[in-house]
This record gives sequence, structure tokens and C-alpha cells, in this order.
Amino acid sequence: MRVARLVTTLVLTAHGSRDPRSAANTEAIAGHLRRVAPEFDVRVAFCEHSTPNLRDVLGELSGATDDVVVVPFLLASAYHARIDIPAVIEQSGVRVRVAPTLGEDDRLVQVLGERVSAAGASRFDPELGVVVVAVGSSHQEANAQTARVAAPLSRGTRWAGVEVAFATQGPHPSVPEAVERLTARGATKLMIAPWFLAHGRITDGIADYAARAGIPMAEPLGAHRLVAATVLDRVETVLASGTDLAA
Repeated sequence: MRVARLVTTLVLTAHGSRDPRSAANTEAIAGHLRRVAPEFDVRVAFCEHSTPNLRDVLGELSGATDDVVVVPFLLASAYHARIDIPAVIEQSGVRVRVAPTLGEDDRLVQVLGERVSAAGASRFDPELGVVVVAVGSSHQEANAQTARVAAPLSRGTRWAGVEVAFATQGPHPSVPEAVERLTARGATKLMIAPWFLAHGRITDGIADYAARAGIPMAEPLGAHRLVAATVLDRVETVLASGTDLAA
């Protein structure tokens, strides 16, 4: 049940990318939210590269008297969620509520499973190993959060296994290391499943590796209705909880 309120401004705040596909996906989710939840004034903001920047959007909201909720359109609580977004909010002086990141929500895992199936994988194939590839972070808790995707994704399947790998240097396992782990567990077929909200330069690099290795690759989560539903759930949770405003 939705919480009764006056107009609430929802600032959907994404990472930002030089690749226009990323911003287009964020705008698509914002459009879906406007259609299904017209009680919100939905705005889009980015941490870097894309426009408008979160700093500029909050500047436009200076002096707002209604609720303002910043929703990190991010899959894990890494740098932007923990450091960058709170710093911009503090500098802006705008009183807002900050929703949690999307995390390893069951709805998002369901979308990931749908993407894997759409790429040709059977849930009942005992020879299949799935490599879930995420961006990776220097914050180990964020990587651990991402790693928790493996168990619910494999639940109810007969796959040889699911391994979570990281596309950026530093966190382990890397994608090749995850492939080796799965083949050692008996997987004779592989599928790469990007744990990303949209295509961008990093997913292009993953796709290049997949093509060289002859491994099929599924699509990112994209502008799926369940992604939008997860965003809306984060907003409703923070509003219903009465969380103190951050300035």
C-alpha cells in the first residue's frame, strides 16, 4: 500500500557514462516511473559524465518544501553511493531523504534470469555454467553484496554452477578466473550474464572477451518493469520509515 503524501520529488541518480546508452536506459526507467507513479515528480540526475549532474538538479530544488528523495540508481553500495552522492547532498544544503541502492533484490535477479534464458540458456541444463559479471569495487562489502546474486540465480536450476566475477582490475575472481572455476566444476557450456543496468564501455569490453572466448553473453538488466518496481520500492521504504532528512 502506498503512503499518502503531497507531491514528492524523486531524483533518480545514476552513475553516468560517456556512452549514451547508459543515460538512455536511466531516462527509460524514469519514464516508466512517471507512468506508473504519477504522484511523484520524477527527475533524472547523474554523478559524472552525463547531464544533468546531481549537483545541478539539487540546486534547482533549493528551498523545496515537499519531500525530496534521492534514489541511487546503482546496484551496489560502492563509491558513488557511500561517498559521492552524500557529499554532493551535503554541499547542496538541500534537505533530502536518501533511498538504499537497488542491491541484490530478488526482482532484479529474476530479470537477470530472464536475460540468461532469452540468450538461449536452459534452466535444466546440467552442463551450463553461468558467469555473472559486475563492475567491481575497492570496497569489499560492495563486492560481497554483488556476490550474493549467485545463490538466488542458481536456485531451481540444474546448472553446473554460477560464479560472480568482476570486470575491473583488483577484485577477484576476474572473468577468466570464474570461467576456469566453472570448467573445473564440470561445466562444458558457459554463459556470461552482465550484472549491469545498461550497456556501456565496460559491457562492451566484456562482450569483446566473450566473443574471443566463444561464450554467449546475455543482455544487461535494461529498462525492465521489475527494475522500475525495485526503484519504487526503495522510495516507498524510505518514505514509510520516516528516515531523517540529510542536509
